[in-house]
Amino acid sequence: MDNEKEKQEISLIGRIFSLEALLILMGLFSLLFGIIYRQGVQVILGLAIISGSILLLFMRKKIWKKQ
Repeated sequence: MDNEKEKQEISLIGRIFSLEALLILMGLFSLLFGIIYRQGVQVILGLAIISGSILLLFMRKKIWKKQ
């Protein structure tokens, strides 16, 4: 039982710190700082990062369902 619990904890930590989650966080930070400091380039960059990472998530799920 302890081995199974450790695997679940590692899996949860892996999901929290996954590459996609970090990309979305980076996009949100860029978007928020762009809005706060009124810099259009950061807002556009944040929106591009967020939309690209969401697109990546959907593409990965679609590819995994085919296999």
